[in-house]
Amino acid sequence: MAAALRVTQVRSANGANPSQRGALRSLGLGRIGATTEREDHPTVRGALKVIDHLVKVER
Repeated sequence: MAAALRVTQVRSANGANPSQRGALRSLGLGRIGATTEREDHPTVRGALKVIDHLVKVER
């Protein structure tokens, strides 16, 4: 099984561009403090790269 990443939103999406807001929604986030677990795939890593300033990632 692939390693899981725990993603927590730590900053607001206010002022973010539409692609960043879409990346947050695709990961299942939407408000500060929301946490989700995703498998470590290249597509997830790409979405996280777009919003790395808005989230905290833990293994």
